[in-house]
Amino acid sequence: MFSKIKTHLSTKPYLKKIEQLKNILNEIDTVIIGAGAGLSTSAGFIYDGERFNQYFSDFEEKYGFHDMYSGGFYPYKSLEEYWAYWSRYITINRYMDTPKPVYNTLLELIKDKDYFIITTNVDHCFQKAGFDKNRLFYTQGDYGLFQCSEPCCQKTFDNEVTIKQMMEKQNNMKIPSMLIPICPYCGKYLTMNLRADDKFVEDKGWHKAANRYKNFLNVKNNQKILFLELGVGYNTPSIIKYPFWEMTSNNPNAFYVCINFGEAICPKEIESQSICINTDIYELINSLI
Repeated sequence: MFSKIKTHLSTKPYLKKIEQLKNILNEIDTVIIGAGAGLSTSAGFIYDGERFNQYFSDFEEKYGFHDMYSGGFYPYKSLEEYWAYWSRYITINRYMDTPKPVYNTLLELIKDKDYFIITTNVDHCFQKAGFDKNRLFYTQGDYGLFQCSEPCCQKTFDNEVTIKQMMEKQNNMKIPSMLIPICPYCGKYLTMNLRADDKFVEDKGWHKAANRYKNFLNVKNNQKILFLELGVGYNTPSIIKYPFWEMTSNNPNAFYVCINFGEAICPKEIESQSICINTDIYELINSLI
């Protein structure tokens, strides 16, 4: 649909873009937010550096990786050690609050709008900040859920109690064997409910959220609407970025706003309907309140 030169970096002055975005927010009632990893990064969920060292220095010393992402793919020799690592990972990235109140500030900005959120993030930050869970679609899973590793069923299981027990009782980078999570239906090991391959479980809650999002788009078709993309990169652009571009192109009443530090771009075909701002998301949202 778009030209071979698919992206265009907007050159409009920063302050002018802010004023344009403020005007759009004042004019429209409907906002669809597409959120990627950059939003949580702006909130302080950093996967390397000081935060990594604070929680994983022992794993770094033993295995030589230097960030949480790499540690998640390390071939640990035992499930006891595997879950020692992942219980820390899940605790700090799912059950702890973000260092900066980016999500809370975003809610203040759009709470009076008719909004819906689609996100590839799995850290549950939107719901923790008070966003309506019936207006959220987590496409890639949730750190707070287990699923069967087989999987034998399309069910997920809350993991908070188990993860906290793993945190409390781990010793020497291992958890007690009795805490290794087991599927109650088939006896296979449980794993995280994260989309990594064709074994990802889309449970009833996932499908209900997907249908709510689809219905919201159908109702708002061709109405005046803001597609607000926050921190979405190119790992999975077909989930948020490309659909937002296409829906903006197909709707002359739509606006597309991309806020992303280093990757604020849009196709030339929708440039007249778009604002691309290359800056820190938290800084920008604060300037809009």
